[in-house]
Amino acid sequence: MPLEQHVRPTWDEYFMKIAETVAERATCDRGRSGSVIARDKQILVTGYVGAPKGLSHCDDVGHQMKSTTHEDGHVTQHCVRTTHAEQNAIVQAAKLGIAIDGGTLYCKMTPCAVCAKMIINAGIIRVVCEKRYHAGSESEEMFRHVGLALDYFDDEVETYDKQ
Repeated sequence: MPLEQHVRPTWDEYFMKIAETVAERATCDRGRSGSVIARDKQILVTGYVGAPKGLSHCDDVGHQMKSTTHEDGHVTQHCVRTTHAEQNAIVQAAKLGIAIDGGTLYCKMTPCAVCAKMIINAGIIRVVCEKRYHAGSESEEMFRHVGLALDYFDDEVETYDKQ
């Protein structure tokens, strides 16, 4: 009987699996996402979705929902109690004095427009997402415009309640 041969994950698969583990610390059940910023095959920082330090978490007190009406008229729902995983990773790097310029950010879905702006200004050069975000087209356009590489493991759109 032949032994099953171990197949090492690619670097992208490796960092994405770590981002999925980081997401287990998330405190908002709408996203439960995590993020990893890496450079030169090394993890620099991680972040996960959660309320700012010292404030109540969605899992404890519920969501703080707001509706956004977009230019084309469609409305999306957002929980604004939390800080996004991408934001928390960037803030963690700033807090610890870790340069993330030239890094790659791994995350659950296309970053929102606010996160996309932070990613661009932080000097991240590539974003790798597990899936697409239903409202991610603005971020995709910004990344295209500045030449930031954006890759997906799966072209499927991430779904969750009250999109």
